[in-house]
Amino acid sequence: MIALLVLLLLVWLAFIIVGVAVKGLFWLLVIGVVLFVATSVIGFVKREALGRRH
Repeated sequence: MIALLVLLLLVWLAFIIVGVAVKGLFWLLVIGVVLFVATSVIGFVKREALGRRH
């Protein structure tokens, strides 16, 4: 599960970089930032939930 979240974070980071680098793809930057933040929040919540069970 953790590996999937890290992979998603890297993909969203790539979206952000492409969105910044290619003129006219600002929407890709916005989507990348939103998905990056969402994945980070989901990962943090799941990590906290797992930490409480142990």
